[in-house]
Amino acid sequence: MAAADDLKFQANPDATTISIDEPVEIPKNQHSRQQEPGREEDDELLGTDDSDKTELLAGQKKSAPFWTFEYYQTFFDVDTYQVLDRIKGSVFPVPGKNFVRLYIRSNPDLYGPFWICATLVFTIAVSGNLSNFFIHLGKPTYHYVPEFRKVSIAATTIYAYAWLVPLALWGFLMWRNSKVMNIVSYSFLEIVCVYGYSLFIYIPTAILWIIPQKVVRWVLVVFSLCLSGSVLVMTFWPAVRDDNRRIALATVGTILLLHALLAVGCLAYFFDAPELDFPAPIIPAHNGTTVTTKSH
Repeated sequence: MAAADDLKFQANPDATTISIDEPVEIPKNQHSRQQEPGREEDDELLGTDDSDKTELLAGQKKSAPFWTFEYYQTFFDVDTYQVLDRIKGSVFPVPGKNFVRLYIRSNPDLYGPFWICATLVFTIAVSGNLSNFFIHLGKPTYHYVPEFRKVSIAATTIYAYAWLVPLALWGFLMWRNSKVMNIVSYSFLEIVCVYGYSLFIYIPTAILWIIPQKVVRWVLVVFSLCLSGSVLVMTFWPAVRDDNRRIALATVGTILLLHALLAVGCLAYFFDAPELDFPAPIIPAHNGTTVTTKSH
């Protein structure tokens, strides 16, 4: 039987002890990564690798074939509160915040962009007809005729812009991503979503364009262009800023130029139409002859 002294714990004075209460030392490379200035802001704007992997795995759950109704139903799976929140984010952009990162990436949708574009089409067409009516109101030679062709023209212009421009931008970002590793390529659905919600501000603007004052109309278009353009700049500038400086500036400049052409083109065509040269009315005389009066 062992002696009592043999069972006693013998402490080695040279051994190193670790206390549970002591904080674990952070590796130097990890600590320096956490302290990099601007790193957290970049992760907030562009997303981290973990978030990208999570979104990639989440996208794999959509196993329905693209020719089925269930596949496209996922693009409209959004509630009213999400749509209103995204509309509010497009009208009141937050400086330094990415619209895709804040509102879209968790659940991109086509419901909001589709109905925003449809509402904008009818708003521009109806407001353009009313504007033409109020401009020529009171002229004896003017006869109001609704111009239904403006609906088709507005629909072609708005939907072509909301789909073809995002398609071109998506292809460009994918191409630059193969050249520069730091370029962030948004999905085509995310880009369409951004462009669709950025057009919402033009719906109330088109209603106010009925006011027959050119100065008021141009002030409204500049204000709306600044709001919607800032959403696009704050969304796509973080994606291209690590590219060549000239290419990045040219990309953002092209985005703003096309956006401005849409707004100015709609205002010039649907609201600032040139004065119509109405035919002179024919007034029958008492002696059976006709008299033509010249109108200005």
